[in-house]
Amino acid sequence: MRVLGVDPGLTRCGLGVVEGAPGRPLRMGAFGVVRTPADTPTPLRLLEIERGVEEWLDEHRPDCVAVERVFSQHNVSTVMGTAQAAAVAMLCAARRGLPVALHTPSEVKAAVTGSGRADKAGVGAMVTRLLRLPAPPKPADAADALALAICHIWRAPALDRLERARAGARRATPARASEDTRP
Repeated sequence: MRVLGVDPGLTRCGLGVVEGAPGRPLRMGAFGVVRTPADTPTPLRLLEIERGVEEWLDEHRPDCVAVERVFSQHNVSTVMGTAQAAAVAMLCAARRGLPVALHTPSEVKAAVTGSGRADKAGVGAMVTRLLRLPAPPKPADAADALALAICHIWRAPALDRLERARAGARRATPARASEDTRP
């Protein structure tokens, strides 16, 4: 499976491509960031992020896209920009019919380092080790995007089984009879 990981951000949107399967060695495809100047109007910044994500999708042809789930932060303007960048990445994937998976930061940290409280340096060090890289990917946004892709590769089979089980349970549960509205 080839996964495009997206660490959304308005100033730096991290992107990373990883190929692999659970229990098998991982292979790094590429990593980088889409940068937008802080003094540019937000709609133009989002357009630049869209162009960058589309280029990565064209070039790397992933099977799915893993995006960091936006969580509440104290700085509302930061969380808004992050959410907007995440939405752009999801839109680009949906436009191509690619599945999108959302993973929380603690979920990614736990998958890659074994601890949901790992710091950025710890994540970068484990990404370096897992992908057999000579040095940690820079900037940290790119390392985080690779970590998202790794997390998804390892978690996707379990998530798929869970979704199939849920779908089976929905089919097995008889639909509620609606109330009789006849006079």
